[in-house]
Amino acid sequence: MPEIPSWAWIIWVAVTVVSFAVLEALAILNGPAHRDTLSDNIRRLIGVDPPSRARLVGIPLFLAVLLGFVAWFIPHILDTA
Repeated sequence: MPEIPSWAWIIWVAVTVVSFAVLEALAILNGPAHRDTLSDNIRRLIGVDPPSRARLVGIPLFLAVLLGFVAWFIPHILDTA
């Protein structure tokens, strides 16, 4: 399999950032009544807003995934071997 060039990763990151910015801007322009920003959707998904029993699993799972990713990613990037 051929090596993936750096420019391909740069394009992927740029497309991801731009698509997030577009979706978030549209959600913000919709106003707070629509509650459709990424943060609003994550809060709904993990059971925080509106409060539900799902938060008993959602919040610990969200924290575990987020902290697990950070715990892996930082050493992974800093590894010079």
